[in-house]
Amino acid sequence: MYMAVDWRELDIANPTQEHAMLREMVRSFVKEEVEPQALENDKNEKFNVELFRKLGEYGLLGISVPEEYGGAGMDATAVAIVNEELSYSDPAFCLAYLAHAQLMVNNLAQNGSEEQKKRILPKVCSGEWIGCMAMSEPGYGTDVLGMQTNAVQREDGQWLINGNKMWITNGVIDDKKTPADIVWLYASTGKDDSGRTEITTFLIENGMPGYSVGQKIYDKSGMRASNTAELVFDSCVVPAKNVVGNPGESMSHMMRNLEIERIGLAAMALGIARRSLSAMNKYSSEREAFGQEIRNFGQIQRHIGESWAEYRAIRAYVYDTAASTNLGLAGNRLDSDGVKLFATTAAKNIADRAIQVMGGYGYVGEYVVERLWRDSKLLEIGGGTLESHQKNITRDLVKNHEAINR
Repeated sequence: MYMAVDWRELDIANPTQEHAMLREMVRSFVKEEVEPQALENDKNEKFNVELFRKLGEYGLLGISVPEEYGGAGMDATAVAIVNEELSYSDPAFCLAYLAHAQLMVNNLAQNGSEEQKKRILPKVCSGEWIGCMAMSEPGYGTDVLGMQTNAVQREDGQWLINGNKMWITNGVIDDKKTPADIVWLYASTGKDDSGRTEITTFLIENGMPGYSVGQKIYDKSGMRASNTAELVFDSCVVPAKNVVGNPGESMSHMMRNLEIERIGLAAMALGIARRSLSAMNKYSSEREAFGQEIRNFGQIQRHIGESWAEYRAIRAYVYDTAASTNLGLAGNRLDSDGVKLFATTAAKNIADRAIQVMGGYGYVGEYVVERLWRDSKLLEIGGGTLESHQKNITRDLVKNHEAINR
């Protein structure tokens, strides 16, 4: 393992040689394969499924999965690196990656049975199967315990699931309404002794009776090159072997995986911030007004200076949080909420400043930043709204006041 000679030389974003090599590989892949297709697929609202499957060839779809199941066996810092680098070019393509690799694949690697992991992980790590996670519903998002999708166990041991899931990234694979190959589904399975809703996790496979796509959602403001769908479960029959863990115990699955999801989303924001800053900095040296480069004007300097400071703050917070996150354990909610709360809004603001600096050029698709600005808004909503993060942080600091002084 690579170790810095002096602690002052440690790069928190590339703490080991393995991490640095991963970043170099993904950055090269993005330049050669992702960047050339990003603008066109945003215009056409097309998910590049062929390019997505290629991520499996590079070992990225199972980045956090143990090698014995076909993964790369890496950590939360590696997850952040991949999400940052992909989002520098195409946040929508990265969102599809995150929905698969973090929301579904990592969830299964951390919480599935040995039989489930051996049967499914090789397929989702290779890209043979494309997966998603289904939590939100038409009338329920942050209010998870209000979900209406329910599952009842039959006498033969199989489960019958009824309900609809909404806003599901990767829920549909193409315009023919082909559903995701595998869904990590949360459903209500009754109430506990205190009257609290019990949530159970099910693995839904394409071809199971009663599982279908209700609609593919078009005309989104941003993230247009990823697919979003409503999924329908109409008396969907699921075998007992596809229940993850014990019935009623899925809140622990959910909370633990939300931490790496939020780190991934914050890393996506970091990629957007870096690209937006790079674009406005370059443009301000090329564009002249009143006989001089516009970077000489005070207001342009303000936009660039504030963006640089916020970008560096995002970078430090993302990789500090990733370094302290154990993928197999919960307990880092304070910072996973905090980093997403800060990074997503800061990235949106940096993209907005880039448009302002670039003027009319910043407002058209060819110059990228308007797409980054549209894409960034979703990051303030998906994986937990800003308001939910504010609530969680405030509650956690009441319980752990000393976190402020650590």
